[in-house]
Amino acid sequence: MSVQTKYRFGRSAFRTFEQGLEKEWLLTNGIGGFANSTIIGASSRVFSSYLIASLHPPVDRMLIWAKTHEEVVINDTEYDLAAQQYPGQLREGQKFLNEFTLDIIPTYTYQVNDLIIHKSIVMEYGKNASSVCYEVKGGATQAELRVIPLFHCRPFNTTAESKKDLEFQIELNQKKEKGGLLILQSPKYPELTIEFFASTGTFYDRSNKKTSMATPNYLLDENEVFFKDQVTGFTGVDHMATPYEIHVMIPPEETVKFYVSCSVLSKEGQKKSFEIHASSVDGFQAAKKYQKRILALMDQIPYKDRLAKRLAWAADAFLVDRESTGLKTILAGFPWFCDWGRDTMIALSGLTMATGRLQEARSVLESFSKYVKDGMIPNVFPNNASEEPGYNTIDASLWYFYAVDQYLKHDTTSQGKEFIKNKIYPCLKEIITYYQKGTAYGIHMDEDGLIEGGSDLDQLTWMDVRVGDVVVTPRHGKPVEINALWYNALKVMENLSKYMEEDQKVQKKSEIYSELAKRVKKSFRKKFWNSKEECLYDVITVLEEGSKKGKKKEKREVPDDTIRPNQIYAISLPYTMLPIEKEKKVVQKVYEQLYTPYGIRSLSPKNPEYKDEYTGKLLKRDMAYHMGTAWAYLSGAFITAYCKVGGYTKEVLEHATKMCEYFEEHMEDGCLNGIAEIFDGDFSCTGRGCYTQAWSVGEILRVYIEEILPRV
Repeated sequence: MSVQTKYRFGRSAFRTFEQGLEKEWLLTNGIGGFANSTIIGASSRVFSSYLIASLHPPVDRMLIWAKTHEEVVINDTEYDLAAQQYPGQLREGQKFLNEFTLDIIPTYTYQVNDLIIHKSIVMEYGKNASSVCYEVKGGATQAELRVIPLFHCRPFNTTAESKKDLEFQIELNQKKEKGGLLILQSPKYPELTIEFFASTGTFYDRSNKKTSMATPNYLLDENEVFFKDQVTGFTGVDHMATPYEIHVMIPPEETVKFYVSCSVLSKEGQKKSFEIHASSVDGFQAAKKYQKRILALMDQIPYKDRLAKRLAWAADAFLVDRESTGLKTILAGFPWFCDWGRDTMIALSGLTMATGRLQEARSVLESFSKYVKDGMIPNVFPNNASEEPGYNTIDASLWYFYAVDQYLKHDTTSQGKEFIKNKIYPCLKEIITYYQKGTAYGIHMDEDGLIEGGSDLDQLTWMDVRVGDVVVTPRHGKPVEINALWYNALKVMENLSKYMEEDQKVQKKSEIYSELAKRVKKSFRKKFWNSKEECLYDVITVLEEGSKKGKKKEKREVPDDTIRPNQIYAISLPYTMLPIEKEKKVVQKVYEQLYTPYGIRSLSPKNPEYKDEYTGKLLKRDMAYHMGTAWAYLSGAFITAYCKVGGYTKEVLEHATKMCEYFEEHMEDGCLNGIAEIFDGDFSCTGRGCYTQAWSVGEILRVYIEEILPRV
């Protein structure tokens, strides 16, 4: 791997234990499973693990193998390399850590006296299996390395309800030539079988260790504290099972290489291709294969540019299999989100088309086509495969048109057009029909041609937080970005219908869409322009007022002059409605009041309701989520709009490049090689929310690779 794209951190990055928790790494397996930890090896979240398995891709995720702790014994002296926080206690094994590198796979380099230990973690792509590879360079004295695997079997977003949940049924098959296979079954999940394999070494039963009131329970690693979760209000702890450890002798001046692997099998899915016996996985070969695959994806980028390569690498984490369709989908963010319709369609262009992955783009588009219902695509898929997706969104279906249009700009082949015509175009027609006549949540086209929807407790746009009966950002009526998307969708259909409609009757379909688009454009210009602030209203609220008996209720429209970022889509989308002079004013307004280097604020700081940070317990964070918090993904649309109104001049492109490069600095913090979901409104610096988000990565990738690099 190129030194340019590799991440490396020495001891200055973890001078203190707390500082070492700030940077994390992520591995993914393409089916929803993942592994993640900190650069000092301490678990900082309930999600921290070497193996989170997805039993029904990409959902039903279970934490199986938390991590390994290592101990070194030299001349009867024990050295603890484990790093972990417990109530009132720290294990600070990072003090033996020389450096951490992320060269696609994470590697820790420890030194005890003159003994050097390289420890790398890797996942098998397409399989619920992980490995830890060790390369140990012996010193002048014989040493023993002890590897203690920590096991669990729980949903990935919870902690153990009881220590009894960790009383595994265990079977050990020790090899005569060293190494062996450990089989574990959880009493709570008897249908799952965990297999742990060691390529060398001797398995030692930790129940044989002598205990007393002053010594720990060696069969459990009790009361692990998750620092990152504590910051957001979680006060619990978790426990891990540690039934065995593996002892490996390190002769003087010799190099010993070995690996341990773990996988999970289920009775229901024995025939699934993504399941594998751990004993069949060579960890070192798995590492080479994992790196080779990512390098190939990076090489598909036609630019020798470090940020572009890193973004292509980052993009791969979100593209996963969906078992229910047999196709691809996009996970919205790690570590907790599943696939969301809105996020998928916004991120799709950057994650797949800008990276030359058109086959995956087709697969995602087709996957969502199978869930179109009454003119709507799903808002969100639940974490449980047995639950039905939710459809409470007004914009996801409209973003579908944008994604299809982007796809056809990249795939101009006859096969690409046939795919859209046969698989996707009927869904697009259905969406238009339902949005015109009306569908769920009051979504319909009003007499003026604009789209209206939502009432009471509905939250249909991306600003969708509701706390009990409190709708934090009520945007019922006619939101600005929804109608910008509606116009864009009509123009897309105007173009598509010219060569996809076989039966052209009295009036051509394209002309019908064209006329409706003109009507929408006229209404939008008339109703959304805020002449006082010289920008666009955020939403037109439609109120029904009572009238005299026998007469219909009268409608009254009230514009919301709150300065929010949603108006930027009226400039950044491919098809827009404003004259250039007004587009420039919108961009300037957003730049002045909402821009930060790591995202666009969701509310102007001049608003008395503005929240300057996204911290604390869930209630406080929810109240700030769309009330000032900066969103990284919005930067993509803003940079596009900025370049567009600036005419893509050299000066404009230089500044746009710098706006993208700010994110590369962030990619060396938080989740390495990722872009966080959100940041504080004031001094946007520390990543908040999901530590890497699909549309954050996708939108910076799209604007950088497709709009900036080709022109500079």
